[in-house]
Amino acid sequence: MAHLIVIGGATATGKSDLAVELAKELNGQVVNADSMQLYNGMDIGTAKLSLQERHGIPHHMLDMVDVKTDVTVAWYQEHARNIIDQLLEQEINTIVVGGTGFYIKAILDDLNFPDTDPDIRDRLSKEAEEIGAAALHKRLATLDVAAALAIPKENVRRVVRALEVIEITGKPFTANLPRVDSTKYPQAQQFGLALDRTKLDERIDLRVERMWDRGLVGETEELINHGLLEGKTAQAALGYAQIIRMQHGLMTEAEAKEDTKRATRQYARRQETWFSRDERITWLAPATTQDLLASVLQAILKA
Repeated sequence: MAHLIVIGGATATGKSDLAVELAKELNGQVVNADSMQLYNGMDIGTAKLSLQERHGIPHHMLDMVDVKTDVTVAWYQEHARNIIDQLLEQEINTIVVGGTGFYIKAILDDLNFPDTDPDIRDRLSKEAEEIGAAALHKRLATLDVAAALAIPKENVRRVVRALEVIEITGKPFTANLPRVDSTKYPQAQQFGLALDRTKLDERIDLRVERMWDRGLVGETEELINHGLLEGKTAQAALGYAQIIRMQHGLMTEAEAKEDTKRATRQYARRQETWFSRDERITWLAPATTQDLLASVLQAILKA
């Protein structure tokens, strides 16, 4: 039977490199579980591996949509599961990797997605414009702490969706999250990468500096020409959102860079909190990619 391995954790912990090495070792393929790497052209700011960095390993669920498109978790669940099912049926070892915890849970577990109510959604969207994203996110935090931890305040569309579900169902948004025994893939082995907070902050700051050096500002300008401002989800991505504000004269470039570092560090904290709630995850201590690879392979052989 083919293996299904999931690698999660906070941003900048080395998940993508580990997934490639694991796929090379197991003759497997990789399925992306990063919500922003779904977007075509969003490469530098999402730390998307280049073709060279993928070392010939097939990667799925990358560059799926243009920046004008707002992707839902239900859409992601359907497409990712179809790919995973096809790979497993062909006895191909499959490695799911990414930091979007809700996407990973959507793959593994049987989530229920309530219908939308256009009237409620429109009202909440107008409220977001009137009172601001931070105030709307604060309301979500009072109604569903777990959802607020998982959804950054910059992603207004997802905040609105969570509040819409709460209003429709009368239950917390995360009440749709299933018990562990309702998993679709009971054979899945989950691993989480965790770094010391100080070390992680240093890696995040260095990553942002490198993104700027590689041309994140130019990439954002190019994406704006391709409709970035027409999509609510893509333009909320860390780094891109700050550069958009810079382009509108709301902050300097130095402020945009520093705010990207700050917001990414905060996002990493939320990722850590989200993943820490899943007791199925085997956590791996900080190490080189080769040491991490050895630990995962050892755990797979013991299972």
